[in-house]
Amino acid sequence: MSFLLETCIILLAVLVAGRLSQRLGQPAVLGQLLVGVLFGPAVLGWLHPGPLISEVAEIGVVLLMFIAGLETQFEDIKRNALAATLVAVLGVALPFVGGWLLSSGWGFDSPTAIFTGVLLVATSVSISAQTLKELGYLRSRPGVTILAAAVLDDVLGIIVLSVVLGSLGASGGGGHGAEPLPLLLGKMAGFFAVAIVVGYTLLPAVMRRVARMESGLPLLTVAISVALAFAWAAEFTGLAGIIGSYLVGLMLSLTELREKIMHEVEHIAYAFFVPFFFANVGLSATFAGMAGSFLVFVIVLVLVAVATKIVGCGAGALLARFPLREATGVGVGMMARGEVGLIVATIGLDAGLLPPELYTGMVFVSLGTTLLTPPLLKMVFRARPGDQEQALPASE
Repeated sequence: MSFLLETCIILLAVLVAGRLSQRLGQPAVLGQLLVGVLFGPAVLGWLHPGPLISEVAEIGVVLLMFIAGLETQFEDIKRNALAATLVAVLGVALPFVGGWLLSSGWGFDSPTAIFTGVLLVATSVSISAQTLKELGYLRSRPGVTILAAAVLDDVLGIIVLSVVLGSLGASGGGGHGAEPLPLLLGKMAGFFAVAIVVGYTLLPAVMRRVARMESGLPLLTVAISVALAFAWAAEFTGLAGIIGSYLVGLMLSLTELREKIMHEVEHIAYAFFVPFFFANVGLSATFAGMAGSFLVFVIVLVLVAVATKIVGCGAGALLARFPLREATGVGVGMMARGEVGLIVATIGLDAGLLPPELYTGMVFVSLGTTLLTPPLLKMVFRARPGDQEQALPASE
């Protein structure tokens, strides 16, 4: 099928599926995520994973997190720094131990079992951010904590991945594990330092100058370019690209151009790029080889992936004095593995630590946790009168 026809199918299918999902009382993002499963190899076989769809999808998720950063207030992040740290630390420790013990008990060798624990550490909050945005909770205390904890989770996850690859004598792709840990930590620290300084001092002046031009298009062009550049810089230092785009969005949220930039970027992002991200999530799903005891293992692995994030991150939120409902919501918001989980799985496959069948299992863990996130978030954060309009409370 030509890319032009694939593009037409993806854009229209994601639009219709989102509206249908809302009519059924679910977040629009749930229906949009199912498009890839329905039209991909798992069911109809009309669409297939490919470099073009994947690359456009990557731009989509970068812009999605850029918008989430623009909608977040930096003061909210500061107020919830302790809560985010507790959520991130426990949200890494418990899934790692859970995945390790499950694989060991199922008979996998020690290196594979340890790496399975690493797989469950990953978190991708792009779907959670979109769902919280739909529900009106993106700027709530749980929403801000989820986004802040995701940044720390990614750093901790990369550290765990690097330590495991180094201790097992393996080397993954993308620079992970091939460098000494101190050098990797130095690069990440350098990225955050430079990104914050540039984003806080230089970038606002540049954007104001661009905004004074007669046409509004230069502002849109520069904003998207900046988001992509920061995403690339994050990937270069070993972090996920979405961390870079979220961070620059957060920096630009401090300027008076926040609303204008967000309005401009949302149009092109949701009209074209973001639908590719939603569709691409499900395109890797296939039921080949999913039978017998391995199918049971994958189901249990999905359940462990869900439970350890909800319990671990939820416990961190409880320690930060969140009410039980909000703490549960934080755990649910952190449980999706998404594209981050697949990236880590690919590194393990290339390093020889992950057998092909377990890689397939991780595809279903990534897909399953991602598909479960929107409906579970809606169950936890079901709108009550006044909930969505309450001011963000200060941390205890």
